[in-house]
Amino acid sequence: MKKKRNTLLARIKTRVRRKRGNVILRSDFKDLGDYDQVGRCLLVLVREGTLVKIGQGIYVRAVVSSLDNRPALPKSLNTLAEEALKRLDIPTAPTSMERSYNEGRTTQIPAGRVIGVCKRVRRVIGFNGYSLRFERTS
Repeated sequence: MKKKRNTLLARIKTRVRRKRGNVILRSDFKDLGDYDQVGRCLLVLVREGTLVKIGQGIYVRAVVSSLDNRPALPKSLNTLAEEALKRLDIPTAPTSMERSYNEGRTTQIPAGRVIGVCKRVRRVIGFNGYSLRFERTS
């Protein structure tokens, strides 16, 4: 009887499958192997369509689009970015437009790709050519 090999890719796939949220960080796998080796395995999962990369070291579980059978995001980019920032211990807050809408100072609904953060963020989070802007709030 042949013993099944437990490769790094198989262990990463298992951990991705068991993970609760949609956002998966590269640092979630640092106990499994070397930084470069984990990166290569994550690249394989991106090419398979299991994951989608939205930022440096930030991956999201992919769903298949019903329109063109390509990997897509399961939720909006704003929601996933807020979840990723929470996992990275970066607090978020409402943007100035969201605050003015909630306080009744404007009737224009904030629909832009802007996230309010409480400290400096040097990451680019985006998907399919669209990226988010970060607004510094206090």
